[in-house]
Amino acid sequence: MTKTKLIDGYPFVKYEKNTFNEEEMIDRSREFYVWMDKRRTVRDFSNKPVPKEVIGNLLLTASSAPSGAHKQPWLFCVVSDAAIKKQIRTEAEKEEFESYNRRMPEEWLEDLRPLQTNWNKEFLEIAPHLIIVFKKTYETREDGTKGNVYYANESCGLACGFLLTAIHHAGLVALTHTPSPMNFLSKVLNRPENEKPFLLIPVGYPAEECWVPDLKRKQLSEVSAWY
Repeated sequence: MTKTKLIDGYPFVKYEKNTFNEEEMIDRSREFYVWMDKRRTVRDFSNKPVPKEVIGNLLLTASSAPSGAHKQPWLFCVVSDAAIKKQIRTEAEKEEFESYNRRMPEEWLEDLRPLQTNWNKEFLEIAPHLIIVFKKTYETREDGTKGNVYYANESCGLACGFLLTAIHHAGLVALTHTPSPMNFLSKVLNRPENEKPFLLIPVGYPAEECWVPDLKRKQLSEVSAWY
């Protein structure tokens, strides 16, 4: 039975330590890095169904992320209905067409060429599930009044990181899609005004033939500064 302790009238539980010796830590940290380094953004999805329970577990993992004042200012909308996915694709492609043809400066387009992306987003219909992450800008209390949330952007970013890791751990693939602007998602899904679209993540199995850019990630010396 988990023991609780009151601190200034608030319940606390004892943290269950899960530590390893130095050799184990080095091995585990290296193994986890090697495994995570295999994670890739995928645009070629299979339409093979993914069990609802799996998606639920992924969302629970995402919800275990830290958040400002433990407000958990996120909502995960899971879209599996073909008609709604088609509507989302139609609206997303409108924005993406404008971006690729009018909004993006040449430098941005040049940076994207090695990835071979374009305004066509057929994966929005092919992937069995779309997870749309909404950021809550304030809470709505039971009495209808508004409550504050804190560090909503940072909190949702952390939750999305947890979510992508969980997706990879489940043997599935994902894509972080940010059509700009994303306001159409609020309209399509009829979300309240305090929820703003944060990230659109198609989730599923990779297609039988799936190609990803041959990218090289930055080395430790390029992404860290030690003092």
